Amino acid sequence: MTGILLDISSQLFRRGEFSPTALERATDAVIDTLGCMIAGAGDASVAAVTNAFQPQSAGVGSLLVTGGKTSASIAAIVNGTAAHALDFDDNFHPARAHASAVLVPALMAVTGADRPTSGRKFLDAYLTGLEAQAAVGYGVNPSHYNAGWHGTSTVGAIGAAAGVAHLLGLNVEQTAQAMSLAISMACGPKGQFGTLAKPIHAGLAARNAVEAAILALSGAAGRLDILERPQGFLDLFGGEEARGWSDWRPDETPVIESRGLVTKLHPCCASTHRAIDALLDLVHEHALVPEDIVAIDTKVGVSAVKNLAYPSPADPMQARFSMQYCLATALEKGSLSLADFTMTALENPKRRAMMQMISMHAYTAAEERGHERLPHIITLSLRNGDVLQKTRLHANGALEMPLNSEQKRIKFANCLAWRQMTFEHAHFDRLANFSWHESVYPLFSGCLSSPAFE
Repeated sequence: MTGILLDISSQLFRRGEFSPTALERATDAVIDTLGCMIAGAGDASVAAVTNAFQPQSAGVGSLLVTGGKTSASIAAIVNGTAAHALDFDDNFHPARAHASAVLVPALMAVTGADRPTSGRKFLDAYLTGLEAQAAVGYGVNPSHYNAGWHGTSTVGAIGAAAGVAHLLGLNVEQTAQAMSLAISMACGPKGQFGTLAKPIHAGLAARNAVEAAILALSGAAGRLDILERPQGFLDLFGGEEARGWSDWRPDETPVIESRGLVTKLHPCCASTHRAIDALLDLVHEHALVPEDIVAIDTKVGVSAVKNLAYPSPADPMQARFSMQYCLATALEKGSLSLADFTMTALENPKRRAMMQMISMHAYTAAEERGHERLPHIITLSLRNGDVLQKTRLHANGALEMPLNSEQKRIKFANCLAWRQMTFEHAHFDRLANFSWHESVYPLFSGCLSSPAFE
């Protein structure tokens, strides 16, 4: 039996060694995800998953960000949920997914004291999973995402299954079968955005990736043409304008180099980020204060309007998916932090007042047709009658506008501080040398289990 999945798997095996640049960027992604995982460990979504599966154990097993050890499946769902709980984790445009929030927890789940894994092997598996996510996303996005599917739950899980398969040593056909089985598990509607179910999507995707790979290793099999065949993934999940894989060809350059990840600077839905950055650009360029502005209008993609469904959020989770709240907070403070997404911050009367002057509308379907992405546009109407406008095609943290090393370090420190953990530069530097560690298990264990991060 042949199919696109076997083509993708074959190309993954032909990739060979990844470049130093790819390994460096993958290391950054792993560190960023660990920080987000630690920060999110105290979220209600993680508590719900932990209570549901009662995973605490003192024995041998996979590490939990909440402490203790458990089975690979439960570790994946708990840690994946934590990684995505605060919406501070990275975005990956080709998959329309929070790639690392699925990949890193899934790979960690099959890395244990009894399963020695070097840093280099872990990063190779991460990059393999990222390549697989991009390949699957190629055939369905952005149509799949615009139709309302959460790519983290669908494309993310399918691609991550290939990464886990790589780490477990599966062959070409077994890797394709792992992805095939993950397709049977793929789900997740974007209508859940703004609820605890949304971060659980990432946890479920990580668990599905782990279980799909283990099933394939044990001999389970599905159709290798399930992406493209009738009643397959493209047919059911692709949306109205999905292009399929007939002209798909792997890039010579690793996707983490050619497309990159978007490392988040703001702990909220990525659909707000370009507007936030454009607003702050105008504020800095024109030395504005909130009192100078009487109206803010944002023009964004159709999917962004659908994602940001809470113009008057009632809780911190909804606030992460509110353009009005995020822009008002950015205007008042000049930045956004994890502390801005609490009930106390949400009740700030000044922000609530500023939210009333913020509007949002979308490009038309005709304007979006034929474009993978269009810039987000912010327009400020000033009290003196002037009108200022700024467009942003890329958010801060994207490949085109990357965070510098100090910004990455500060973000990681803030994530630890959110959980009242001590940040030490030496510990961060150990993580930065991730690829050189002969076994990453002690590194993960020290990172997740000690309040002093020792």
